[in-house]
Amino acid sequence: MEKEIKFIGGVVDNPARPLVAILGGAKVSDKIGVIENLLTKADKVLVGGGMTFTFMAAQGQEIGKSLLEADKVELAKGLLEKAGDKLVLPVDAVVSKEFSNDAPFHTVDADKMPADEMGLDIGQATIDLFTKELQGAKTVVWNGPMGVFELSNFAKGTIGVCEAIANLTDATTIIGGGDSAAAAMDLGFADKFTHISTGGGASLEYLEGKELPGVASISDK
Repeated sequence: MEKEIKFIGGVVDNPARPLVAILGGAKVSDKIGVIENLLTKADKVLVGGGMTFTFMAAQGQEIGKSLLEADKVELAKGLLEKAGDKLVLPVDAVVSKEFSNDAPFHTVDADKMPADEMGLDIGQATIDLFTKELQGAKTVVWNGPMGVFELSNFAKGTIGVCEAIANLTDATTIIGGGDSAAAAMDLGFADKFTHISTGGGASLEYLEGKELPGVASISDK
């Protein structure tokens, strides 16, 4: 608990700068509060995973058969306007016609998504872009995979980002639990991170800036 407060609380309250947040996962709706809060705290917010496509749709881009939360497009539009160049989206995507590890796949520029295919991972150009954005960061918080990590053909983005964070020197690096923690452990990078949160959903709420009763009672003492 002390470590959670020290590291996750440190991101929210008084991070060493530059602070770079990397958010992935399937849905914008799962991370709205975190994105909104981190846009006020972080120097850069890098977005990957399925929620990318709701942001791309908000920009009027073709997203093919990719995951879309149609009822969150206006919200994404508002976040993009508020964020300016602070919010960094993928520049390419690994696409396939099927959600399957056996289906053919290829990489396309983000603005050239085929209408009959779906994005299942970030491509190498995005891995390179995110790696560049991470250079010089003093605090990094990562929550959520960059693609369909459980299928090996679409795990490269998550692996690439994990490696980029693990190889940073002189930075406090924090994983906000869940799939990101599993990825770091699977890849043998767990000991390269300063802190891997075991708080699950609670760590997300903490990053949202919500008051957690347990944390509040400890702080009172």
